Amino acid sequence: MIQIKEAEVKDYPRVLELIQELAVFEKEPEAVEVTVDELIKNGCGEHPLFKCFVALYKDKIEGIALCYPRFSTWKGKTIHLEDLIVTHRLRGKGLGKALYNQVMKYAYDEKVRRVEWVVLDWNNGAIEFYKNTGATILEDWHLAQMDEESLRNYILRNEDI
Repeated sequence: MIQIKEAEVKDYPRVLELIQELAVFEKEPEAVEVTVDELIKNGCGEHPLFKCFVALYKDKIEGIALCYPRFSTWKGKTIHLEDLIVTHRLRGKGLGKALYNQVMKYAYDEKVRRVEWVVLDWNNGAIEFYKNTGATILEDWHLAQMDEESLRNYILRNEDI
């Protein structure tokens, strides 16, 4: 009943719907800025920036896993799992595990030395799921980010860059 495949151009409107559903779940409904066109431009073609797997349940896309290559100065080639999303009403049916398995198989086939991702500290279900697969949750590291506005302000304050 569950099928996993790589996303195609026609799948990206549904991919964006699931991204928006995740933003609501993570209490940031206004945070999504990416468009279907951007997803297609950056995820398809000769040199895609990311790989997107979709989970079909009864022939409808009900989950996605989006990952991309990175390079670690300590480890070398790695994969970053940006998001693993399953529509709320179908959680617990195995779609998340199937997507996770696909990402791990992809990473293994790519011979990476590490797969990494971020999980919110209040998402206990996800944390337990990841721990049960053998993943290590690094609680002593802090995530740092600079959004578009902060980046612009930094550059403007440091015009000598």
